[in-house]
Amino acid sequence: MSFALHGIAVAHGIAIGRAHLFSQTSLEVTHYVVLPEQRAAEIQRFDEALHHVTHELKGLEQQIPPGAPPEMAAFLQLHRMILKDDTLARMPKQRIQDQGCNAEWALKQQVDSLIAQFEQMEDPYLRQRRDDIWQVGERLLKVLMGQPAPNLPPHGEAADSILVAHDISPADMVLFKQHPFQSFITDMGGATSHTSILARSLGIPSVVALHHAWKMIREGEILIVDGMAGVVIVNPDSQILAEYRLRQELWHLERQKLKRLRSTRATTLDGTPIELLANIEMPEDMDAVKKSGARGIGLFRTEFLFMNRHDLPGEEEQFHAYRQVAEAMRGLPVTIRTLDIGADKPVEPSGIASTLNPALGLRAIRYCLAEPQLFSTQIRAILRASHFGQVQLLIPMLSSRHELLQTLDLVEQAKVDLRAEGIPFNDRLPLGGMVEVPAAALALPLFLDKLDFFSIGTNDLIQYTLAIDRTDDAVAHLFDPLHPAVLLLISHTIRTAHKAGKPIAVCGEMAGNSAMTRLLLGFGLREFSMHPAHLPEVKQAILKTSLADLQAPIKRILATYDPTKLEESVTRLNA
Repeated sequence: MSFALHGIAVAHGIAIGRAHLFSQTSLEVTHYVVLPEQRAAEIQRFDEALHHVTHELKGLEQQIPPGAPPEMAAFLQLHRMILKDDTLARMPKQRIQDQGCNAEWALKQQVDSLIAQFEQMEDPYLRQRRDDIWQVGERLLKVLMGQPAPNLPPHGEAADSILVAHDISPADMVLFKQHPFQSFITDMGGATSHTSILARSLGIPSVVALHHAWKMIREGEILIVDGMAGVVIVNPDSQILAEYRLRQELWHLERQKLKRLRSTRATTLDGTPIELLANIEMPEDMDAVKKSGARGIGLFRTEFLFMNRHDLPGEEEQFHAYRQVAEAMRGLPVTIRTLDIGADKPVEPSGIASTLNPALGLRAIRYCLAEPQLFSTQIRAILRASHFGQVQLLIPMLSSRHELLQTLDLVEQAKVDLRAEGIPFNDRLPLGGMVEVPAAALALPLFLDKLDFFSIGTNDLIQYTLAIDRTDDAVAHLFDPLHPAVLLLISHTIRTAHKAGKPIAVCGEMAGNSAMTRLLLGFGLREFSMHPAHLPEVKQAILKTSLADLQAPIKRILATYDPTKLEESVTRLNA
C-alpha cells in the first residue's frame, strides 16, 4: 500500500531507496527496590556505565572519517559535556541513595525531569537540546541494560538505503558516516536539531518531525524522500517513482550548475552588485563558508560559545574564537552579534525559564545589560579581535534608545580600559543594531544617529508582529512571512535605513529562501546573510533578476491585503 508522510524538510534534495529501520532502546524501564546495603554497589554500577559511555564517545571521535563536517566532533564533545554535568552524572546517584531505586529508574526519572525543563523553553534551538539529553540518557541506558550496538546494514547496502529512526544521536551519526546512507528520516527533531544540522552539512536530503514513521514503515520498503516539500512517500507506484527519478536527476544537474557559481559575483541583470554573507555558530563553520563563496560573515551567533556548559567562556577563549574567524575571512567583513541569551536561553544547560512569557522576558541585550560584567568581557574580546580583521559588533533585540546608550557606554569603557592596558583594537569598530521587534522597525530613527548599520532578524520580527510562537505546534502554521504587516514592516525598515545612508541586511530565514529573494530585492535590500548551504540558490535568483522589472509588481504587493492575491503576486514575481 502506498502512502505519504509529512514532516519538516531540513536538507534539500531527493532520495530514493529502501528503508532501513534503526532499532533503538526505549526509555521504558522497570523499577525495583535497592536495599540500603546494596546501594553503594548500584551507584558503582551507574558510575561504570558513565565511564563506559564516556570512553565510547572518545573512541568515536577518533573514528570520525577525514572530510566529515566539523559539527560531528563538536556534537560528540557536547554529549561528553552532558555526561559530566552534575544533573546527569550526580543526581541519579542521589536518587539511588535517597529513594532506594535501581540505576535505570533513577536515570529515567532524571532524564524526564530535564526534558520537561527544556520543553518549557521558547527558543527552538534550545528547546531541541532536549533531544541531546534524551540521546545521552538512552546511551547510558543501553549500557545499564546490556543492549546491543546499533544495527547497521552491510557496507555496500547502506548506499542504497534510507535510514528510518525515531531519533539519531551525534554518536550514531559517526557510525552512519562510515556506512553512508542516501537519506535520513526521523520521528523527532526540528530545523535546528543536531540531526538536521549534520544532514545539511553532509548535503543529505532529510525530513524530520514525521512523528510515526518508524512504526509505520517496514524494513526494505521503497521510499522517496522529498527534501524540498518535507514529504516521504512509502511504496510509490511506478508512475510516481518514474516522476521522482526524473526530478532527482534534474536536481543533481542543478546542484552541479550551482557549484560553478561559487566564484561568480552576485549581480543583478541590470548590473547592481548584491552582497551575500554567511551565518555561523562556531569557528568550525568556516569551512562551509569558504566553499559557499560568501563575501563575509553577516551573523556570528556568539551564544553557541556559551551553551551546554557550566562555566562561562572567559575573555581569552572568546577572543581566540572571534580572532580565528576574523583571520579566516582575510579582510572580508565579520559581524559578531553580542550574546542573544537569557530567559528562554539559559547560560547553564540545567537552567529553566522563570517567566510565563520567556520571549518577552530578560533576553538578548536586556540580559546583557542586567549582567554588565559578562557583557563587558564579551565586548573586550570582540574589540581585541577587531585588530585582526574587519570586525563589526551587532546588538540584538534593541527596542529603546536607553538600551542603546547603555551599551555604547559599556563599549566606550572597554575601549578606555584596553587603551590603558596597551592592547590594540579598532577604535572605529562599526556598531550595528538588529531590528527584531516592531518597536525598532517603526521607530528606527531612534537609533540612526548612533549606529553604523542594521540587520533585520525576520524570524523574531515575524513572531513578535503576529504574536505567534513558531515553536508551538498549535499555532506554528500561522507563522506567515507574507503577512501584509510583516512585508510593510520589512519594506519600511529598509527604506528608512537607506534614506539615512545606513547599510541594512536581512539575516533571518527569509534571506536564505530563494522564493523570497526577488521580493526582498524589490524592497531595496542589497545585503543578504544566510546559512552557507542556501547561498548558491539565492545567488542564482539574483543573477536572473532585473531590478527595473520589480518596481511595478512590488508596489502592487505592498498595496495588497488579501492573502490569496498576495501569495499569487509573489508567485508571479518569481515566474
